[in-house]
Amino acid sequence: MIRTEFIADVKKLVREWKSAGLSIGLVPTMGYLHEGHASLIKKAREENDRVIVSDFVNPIQFGVGEDLESYPRDFEADCNLCESLGVDLIFHPSPEEMYLPGFHSHVGVDTLSTNLCGKSRPIHFNGVCTVVTKLFNISEADRAYFGQKDAQQLCIVKRMVRDLNMNISIIGCPIIREDDGLAKSSRNTYLNAEERQAALILHKALTKGEELVKSGETDASKIKQAITDIINTEPLAKIDYVEIVDASELQAVETINGEILCAIAVYIGKTRLIDNFFA
Repeated sequence: MIRTEFIADVKKLVREWKSAGLSIGLVPTMGYLHEGHASLIKKAREENDRVIVSDFVNPIQFGVGEDLESYPRDFEADCNLCESLGVDLIFHPSPEEMYLPGFHSHVGVDTLSTNLCGKSRPIHFNGVCTVVTKLFNISEADRAYFGQKDAQQLCIVKRMVRDLNMNISIIGCPIIREDDGLAKSSRNTYLNAEERQAALILHKALTKGEELVKSGETDASKIKQAITDIINTEPLAKIDYVEIVDASELQAVETINGEILCAIAVYIGKTRLIDNFFA
């Protein structure tokens, strides 16, 4: 496996692979890799001749007061995991490599980014779209792999690719959970033992919501209330949002009629966790 922090190295390899007629899969990550990332890498390995993993904590998607400096990092462990899964190249650039002096260009998606996490993180998705666009251009990948846990991100990237006629396929992959149901996340490492137990309330609440949808309940307010009531039984939990939106435009719905996304963001102590289901 090749490691590099330089864009020129990636582009040189990509030219060689493309000249040989090889397909390329890209797994964009912010590092501190876990089983959720591993599932994306395995899928990419199955479907492509070459696999690139980007390992980059993207500063422009963090707002003031967010956890950019404290975000967990362990590049050597990331490399070991990638090597064990057959990754061909791990790209670990510095912010200075990705954003040259005088960088003024940004990419964004309207409407889909204004709701859910976009309300409390107003610059976040412009930062995501910008870095993802750069990674697509650098890697010239045929396919890119994203997890459903970040459902809003997945929907926004898919829309960006469609709207801007980007020559890449976006592959969404299922949420990977711990045995007790907690969605895998790098931020889970922030939780102490008591908070880790309290965090199970997210999955418990969403399970109830999903059961209501499957049973035929179409009143979004009733489903949201049921989810909210369960989360509020946990003293360490503070709700950021509980929303049911249409799966296309990510705007709130009153009645379930077609595919929807039920998404939640909840603070457990100081740690903000997200989870969701599609129905």
